[in-house]
Amino acid sequence: MNPWAKLGAARAPEGGELVLYERAGEFSIRVNGHELMSSRAHGSEERLAALACAHLREEARVLIGGLGMGFTLRAALDQLSVRARVVVAEIVPAVVTWNRGPLAHLAGRPLDDARVEVEVRDVGRVLRETKERWDAILLDVDNGPQALTRKANHVLYGEQGVALARQALRRDGVYAVWSASPDDAFVRRLRKAGFAVETHEVPARGRAGGPLHTIFLGRSL
Repeated sequence: MNPWAKLGAARAPEGGELVLYERAGEFSIRVNGHELMSSRAHGSEERLAALACAHLREEARVLIGGLGMGFTLRAALDQLSVRARVVVAEIVPAVVTWNRGPLAHLAGRPLDDARVEVEVRDVGRVLRETKERWDAILLDVDNGPQALTRKANHVLYGEQGVALARQALRRDGVYAVWSASPDDAFVRRLRKAGFAVETHEVPARGRAGGPLHTIFLGRSL
Protein backbone atom coordinates (compact mmCIF):
# COMPACT_ATOMS: atom_id res chain seq x y z
CA MET A 1 0.00 0.00 0.00
CA ASN A 2 1.22 3.49 -0.86
CA PRO A 3 2.26 5.61 2.12
CA TRP A 4 0.51 8.87 2.98
CA ALA A 5 2.33 11.97 1.76
CA LYS A 6 2.16 15.12 3.87
CA LEU A 7 1.19 18.05 1.65
CA GLY A 8 0.83 20.79 4.21
CA ALA A 9 0.34 21.70 7.85
CA ALA A 10 -1.13 24.60 9.77
CA ARG A 11 -1.85 25.65 13.31
CA ALA A 12 -5.35 24.66 14.42
CA PRO A 13 -7.34 27.37 16.24
CA GLU A 14 -6.51 26.10 19.73
CA GLY A 15 -2.92 25.09 19.17
CA GLY A 16 -3.04 21.64 17.59
CA GLU A 17 -1.62 20.78 14.19
CA LEU A 18 -3.90 20.52 11.17
CA VAL A 19 -2.30 18.37 8.46
CA LEU A 20 -3.24 17.63 4.85
CA TYR A 21 -2.26 14.19 3.50
CA GLU A 22 -2.56 12.54 0.10
CA ARG A 23 -2.30 8.90 -0.96
CA ALA A 24 -3.02 7.64 -4.48
CA GLY A 25 -5.48 10.44 -5.18
CA GLU A 26 -7.20 10.26 -1.79
CA PHE A 27 -6.95 13.25 0.55
CA SER A 28 -7.27 13.43 4.32
CA ILE A 29 -7.23 16.35 6.76
CA ARG A 30 -6.30 15.43 10.32
CA VAL A 31 -5.84 17.31 13.56
CA ASN A 32 -3.47 15.90 16.16
CA GLY A 33 -3.59 12.59 14.27
CA HIS A 34 -7.40 12.37 14.26
CA GLU A 35 -9.05 12.40 10.83
CA LEU A 36 -11.52 15.26 10.46
CA MET A 37 -12.45 14.62 6.85
CA SER A 38 -11.59 12.49 3.86
CA SER A 39 -12.19 12.83 0.15
CA ARG A 40 -13.60 9.29 0.21
CA ALA A 41 -16.53 10.26 2.45
CA HIS A 42 -18.53 13.35 1.57
CA GLY A 43 -22.05 12.11 0.93
CA SER A 44 -23.40 13.46 4.20
CA GLU A 45 -21.86 16.90 3.60
CA GLU A 46 -23.54 17.04 0.19
CA ARG A 47 -26.82 15.95 1.73
CA LEU A 48 -26.53 18.77 4.27
CA ALA A 49 -26.49 21.32 1.46
CA ALA A 50 -29.19 19.56 -0.55
CA LEU A 51 -31.61 19.60 2.38
CA ALA A 52 -30.85 23.19 3.34
CA CYS A 53 -30.93 24.76 -0.12
CA ALA A 54 -33.62 22.77 -1.92
CA HIS A 55 -36.40 25.36 -1.75
CA LEU A 56 -34.72 28.73 -1.29
CA ARG A 57 -35.65 31.86 -3.24
CA GLU A 58 -33.65 32.83 -6.32
CA GLU A 59 -31.89 35.70 -4.52
CA ALA A 60 -31.05 33.51 -1.53
CA ARG A 61 -28.26 34.54 0.81
CA VAL A 62 -26.53 31.55 2.35
CA LEU A 63 -23.87 31.35 5.05
CA ILE A 64 -21.71 28.21 5.29
CA GLY A 65 -19.59 27.69 8.38
CA GLY A 66 -16.62 25.48 7.54
CA LEU A 67 -15.09 25.01 4.08
CA GLY A 68 -13.70 21.51 4.54
CA MET A 69 -12.80 20.07 1.15
CA GLY A 70 -15.43 22.12 -0.66
CA PHE A 71 -18.10 19.43 -1.02
CA THR A 72 -20.78 21.22 1.02
CA LEU A 73 -20.16 24.43 -0.90
CA ARG A 74 -20.33 22.66 -4.27
CA ALA A 75 -23.60 20.93 -3.40
CA ALA A 76 -25.10 24.24 -2.24
CA LEU A 77 -24.07 25.99 -5.46
CA ASP A 78 -25.63 23.20 -7.49
CA GLN A 79 -28.97 23.82 -5.71
CA LEU A 80 -28.92 27.62 -5.90
CA SER A 81 -29.78 30.01 -8.71
CA VAL A 82 -27.31 32.25 -10.50
CA ARG A 83 -28.69 35.17 -8.45
CA ALA A 84 -27.86 33.62 -5.10
CA ARG A 85 -24.86 34.53 -2.96
CA VAL A 86 -22.87 32.30 -0.63
CA VAL A 87 -20.53 33.43 2.12
CA VAL A 88 -18.13 30.78 3.46
CA ALA A 89 -16.62 31.39 6.89
CA GLU A 90 -13.42 29.37 7.41
CA ILE A 91 -11.23 30.04 10.43
CA VAL A 92 -8.03 28.37 9.16
CA PRO A 93 -6.37 30.26 6.28
CA ALA A 94 -4.49 27.14 5.13
CA VAL A 95 -7.77 25.32 4.45
CA VAL A 96 -8.72 28.07 1.99
CA THR A 97 -5.26 27.85 0.40
CA TRP A 98 -5.54 24.06 0.08
CA ASN A 99 -8.98 24.43 -1.55
CA ARG A 100 -7.48 26.75 -4.13
CA GLY A 101 -4.57 24.35 -4.64
CA PRO A 102 -4.31 20.56 -4.24
CA LEU A 103 -7.96 20.08 -3.20
CA ALA A 104 -9.51 22.37 -5.81
CA HIS A 105 -10.44 19.65 -8.29
CA LEU A 106 -12.26 17.45 -5.79
CA ALA A 107 -15.49 19.48 -5.81
CA GLY A 108 -15.02 21.19 -9.15
CA ARG A 109 -13.28 24.37 -7.93
CA PRO A 110 -16.27 25.90 -6.10
CA LEU A 111 -14.21 28.85 -4.81
CA ASP A 112 -13.91 30.06 -8.40
CA ASP A 113 -17.69 30.58 -8.60
CA ALA A 114 -18.61 34.27 -8.78
CA ARG A 115 -21.43 33.73 -6.27
CA VAL A 116 -18.95 32.80 -3.52
CA GLU A 117 -17.23 35.05 -0.99
CA VAL A 118 -14.79 33.66 1.58
CA GLU A 119 -14.31 35.22 5.00
CA VAL A 120 -11.30 33.86 6.87
CA ARG A 121 -12.68 34.06 10.39
CA ASP A 122 -14.85 32.26 12.91
CA VAL A 123 -18.42 31.72 11.72
CA GLY A 124 -19.59 32.72 15.19
CA ARG A 125 -18.11 36.18 14.66
CA VAL A 126 -19.78 36.42 11.25
CA LEU A 127 -23.12 35.64 12.87
CA ARG A 128 -22.58 38.18 15.63
CA GLU A 129 -21.40 41.00 13.37
CA THR A 130 -23.46 40.65 10.22
CA LYS A 131 -26.50 42.83 9.75
CA GLU A 132 -27.77 40.61 6.98
CA ARG A 133 -30.64 38.19 7.39
CA TRP A 134 -29.70 34.84 5.89
CA ASP A 135 -32.06 32.52 4.03
CA ALA A 136 -29.99 29.56 5.20
CA ILE A 137 -27.14 28.92 7.60
CA LEU A 138 -25.18 25.69 7.19
CA LEU A 139 -22.71 24.56 9.83
CA ASP A 140 -20.14 21.86 9.10
CA VAL A 141 -17.77 22.79 11.89
CA ASP A 142 -15.69 20.37 13.97
CA ASN A 143 -17.63 17.16 14.74
CA GLY A 144 -20.95 18.93 15.18
CA PRO A 145 -22.61 19.74 18.53
CA GLN A 146 -20.28 17.35 20.35
CA ALA A 147 -17.31 19.53 19.38
CA LEU A 148 -14.08 17.56 19.31
CA THR A 149 -11.20 19.79 18.28
CA ARG A 150 -12.04 23.26 19.57
CA LYS A 151 -13.60 24.13 22.92
CA ALA A 152 -15.04 27.39 21.58
CA ASN A 153 -17.29 25.35 19.28
CA HIS A 154 -19.26 24.20 22.32
CA VAL A 155 -20.46 27.82 22.57
CA LEU A 156 -21.40 27.84 18.88
CA TYR A 157 -23.68 24.85 19.41
CA GLY A 158 -24.92 25.87 22.86
CA GLU A 159 -28.01 27.90 23.70
CA GLN A 160 -26.28 31.20 22.94
CA GLY A 161 -25.04 30.06 19.54
CA VAL A 162 -28.37 28.54 18.53
CA ALA A 163 -30.20 31.73 19.55
CA LEU A 164 -27.69 33.78 17.55
CA ALA A 165 -28.34 31.68 14.44
CA ARG A 166 -32.10 32.03 14.91
CA GLN A 167 -31.76 35.79 15.15
CA ALA A 168 -29.62 35.94 11.99
CA LEU A 169 -32.15 34.08 9.83
CA ARG A 170 -34.99 35.49 7.80
CA ARG A 171 -38.47 34.31 8.64
CA ASP A 172 -38.84 30.72 7.36
CA GLY A 173 -35.04 30.52 7.13
CA VAL A 174 -33.19 27.22 7.38
CA TYR A 175 -30.55 26.27 9.96
CA ALA A 176 -28.78 23.06 8.93
CA VAL A 177 -26.11 21.42 11.07
CA TRP A 178 -23.88 18.44 10.26
CA SER A 179 -22.96 16.10 13.10
CA ALA A 180 -20.97 12.90 13.44
CA SER A 181 -23.65 11.52 15.78
CA PRO A 182 -27.17 12.14 17.13
CA ASP A 183 -27.63 14.62 19.96
CA ASP A 184 -31.00 14.83 21.72
CA ALA A 185 -29.87 17.77 23.86
CA PHE A 186 -29.08 19.78 20.72
CA VAL A 187 -32.55 19.05 19.34
CA ARG A 188 -34.05 20.40 22.56
CA ARG A 189 -31.94 23.56 22.28
CA LEU A 190 -33.14 24.08 18.71
CA ARG A 191 -36.78 23.76 19.72
CA LYS A 192 -36.29 26.06 22.69
CA ALA A 193 -34.86 28.72 20.34
CA GLY A 194 -37.96 28.58 18.13
CA PHE A 195 -37.06 26.10 15.41
CA ALA A 196 -39.23 23.39 13.93
CA VAL A 197 -36.75 20.50 13.87
CA GLU A 198 -36.13 17.50 11.64
CA THR A 199 -33.27 15.04 11.97
CA HIS A 200 -31.90 12.97 9.12
CA GLU A 201 -29.56 10.00 9.42
CA VAL A 202 -27.46 9.80 6.26
CA PRO A 203 -24.53 7.58 5.22
CA ALA A 204 -21.13 9.21 5.13
CA ARG A 205 -20.47 8.04 1.57
CA GLY A 206 -23.92 8.56 0.13
CA ARG A 207 -25.06 5.61 -1.96
CA ALA A 208 -21.79 3.84 -1.17
CA GLY A 209 -22.87 3.58 2.48
CA GLY A 210 -20.50 4.04 5.36
CA PRO A 211 -21.21 5.11 8.94
CA LEU A 212 -24.30 7.19 9.58
CA HIS A 213 -24.03 10.89 10.25
CA THR A 214 -26.79 13.17 11.50
CA ILE A 215 -28.16 16.31 9.89
CA PHE A 216 -30.22 18.62 12.06
CA LEU A 217 -32.60 20.77 10.04
CA GLY A 218 -34.26 23.66 11.82
CA ARG A 219 -36.79 26.02 10.22
CA SER A 220 -37.36 29.39 11.88
CA LEU A 221 -40.98 29.98 12.83
